[in-house]
Amino acid sequence: MVHCYKLGGLNIVLDICSGSVHVVDEVAYDIIEMFEDLGRDEIIARILEKYADREDVTKEEVLECIDQINELKEAGKLFTPDTFAPMADALKQKTAGVVKALCLHVAHTCNLNCAYCFASQGKYSGDRALMSLEVGMRALDFLIENSGIRRNLEVDFFGGEPLMNFDVVKELVKYARMREKEAGKNFRFTLTTNGMLVDDDVIDFANRECSNVVLSLDGRKEVHDRYRVDYAGNGSWEKIVPKFQRFVEAREGKNYYMRGTFTHANPDFLNDIKEMLSLGFNELSMEPVVCAPDDPSALTNEDLPIVMEQYEKLAELMLERHKSGNPFTFYHYMIDLKGGPCIYKRVSGCGSGTEYMAVTPWGDLYPCHQFVGDEKFKLGNVWTGVDNTEIQNQFLACNVYARPECNDCWAKLYCSGGCAANAYHATGEITGIYKYGCELFKKRMECAIMLEAAKALEE
Repeated sequence: MVHCYKLGGLNIVLDICSGSVHVVDEVAYDIIEMFEDLGRDEIIARILEKYADREDVTKEEVLECIDQINELKEAGKLFTPDTFAPMADALKQKTAGVVKALCLHVAHTCNLNCAYCFASQGKYSGDRALMSLEVGMRALDFLIENSGIRRNLEVDFFGGEPLMNFDVVKELVKYARMREKEAGKNFRFTLTTNGMLVDDDVIDFANRECSNVVLSLDGRKEVHDRYRVDYAGNGSWEKIVPKFQRFVEAREGKNYYMRGTFTHANPDFLNDIKEMLSLGFNELSMEPVVCAPDDPSALTNEDLPIVMEQYEKLAELMLERHKSGNPFTFYHYMIDLKGGPCIYKRVSGCGSGTEYMAVTPWGDLYPCHQFVGDEKFKLGNVWTGVDNTEIQNQFLACNVYARPECNDCWAKLYCSGGCAANAYHATGEITGIYKYGCELFKKRMECAIMLEAAKALEE
């Protein structure tokens, strides 16, 4: 299977199963599109008819191009067959029972009252609570005990707002540093925060202990303050931006993400990215809102063409800034065309419910943060482990080939079937398809591949 598209002035041919990317001229592009459906003579006739006004397009040139395409096919770089389906289940079974990452919900409460919050303002449709040190320590022990031979383990301090339980966060890191030496493990921590409680102590701690921080900012002040307000209805932009600027400066502009959410109110999110850039932030992410379809903030079909255009213009801006020596990073455009990810990740996806789990303040285990609060997805707890094997087996069987709708999709080995939570909320099944999200993902991948191809050509 190949995917052919035109973007950024380039004719791009993506060979799905080998991952090969070809930037070709117009004639080769047309020939490749016809290659599997038409015979050689028919291809030659059609190309000569289409390019009759071009002296350089001769029968000999077309034949040479066809031969080159055949050589690429024989070399496994074009029209590569899909050989991964038979191994999909086996690949995921290899890591069954091995946990590599936890999302610790240290605070099921928040000091903001964001209207679009998927977590019900941090409560996850339940009671407000803070994780005790005892529960957190047991969660870290659970991770060590169930990590097998994996050395690198990942923990995200999450909420609600995790800094509302900052003393426990600090003690948990201290405990993990003690345990990792005796257990032969290496903990890597991430902190996700809305910024309201950021101070010098938080900045010093995060720079010392956290390999990454995720800072929530929606871009323009009027956009951010529309939803991200406190319980008195006051916007948070003016309070958090100076704190984030100090935070990022202290991290020397590295190992952070400024994470925004775009909604029906700002499908023109490129303007929010430009605002973040003007504030001095260069490691950026803008995520489509996750909410019910009837929520006022939900993206609509009318928003879709606007969002698609924004993604293309974003790629153009990134290329311009790259050429001028002033680049920035956009999370969804980070793609390695030469070295990864490995085929296991391409087939298996994020590992929610198997390699990755969320832990509530009470120590309950869920497949990921977006399932927390839905009792049927409770896997067990950090003391007794996973006992809801029926649900875990559903996640274990969840891979790109478990979704028949993905079979003919060119992006399947990039999205790995997509987000199980989004699929569930859209269709009622974790192996369902969130079609709106699929369209956004495919556009992001086209832009990301074009961007990397353009950089390679420039170099």
